Amino acid sequence: MEKKIIIASHGHFASGILNSLELIYGTHHSITALDCYMSESFDLTKSVKQLIEEHKGKELIILTDLFGGSVNNEFLQYIDQPNIYLIAGLNLPLLIEIVAQVEMVDSITELIQRALRESKETIQFCNESIKTKIEEEEF
Repeated sequence: MEKKIIIASHGHFASGILNSLELIYGTHHSITALDCYMSESFDLTKSVKQLIEEHKGKELIILTDLFGGSVNNEFLQYIDQPNIYLIAGLNLPLLIEIVAQVEMVDSITELIQRALRESKETIQFCNESIKTKIEEEEF
C-alpha cells in the first residue's frame, strides 16, 4: 500500500520544517505540508477533510505540531479509519526518522514507536549534557 506523510501546523511551521528536511535529506514527493490559519478565510475542517479524501486508500502518517491544539484535534476525528496514524509533537529528528524508514517497514505502528523513542533522545539540555560528559571524562 502506498504511504503518504502529512505534516500540519499552526502557521508556517509545517512548510518550514519540510524545507529543513529537504535541505538535509532531499526532496520527497510523498510529503504534504499544511500551514493552517494563514488567511482569514482558512477553513481547517474543509482542508483536513480534503487531504484525507485525496489520500484515501493510502497509509497516512500525519504529524501535527501540538497535542490538544486545533490542528491535531481536527485530525483526531479520523484516527478510527484504517491506515491513519496521527502523531502530535512534530520535530525535525522525528520527521527524519520516519521519512528514512517509512518505505522499509512492514508495520507503521512499530516505525512510529521507534521513531518517537529515538527522537526523544535527541532533545538535550546541552549545558548539562556537556557538563556531565566533562565530569565523566575527569574521573
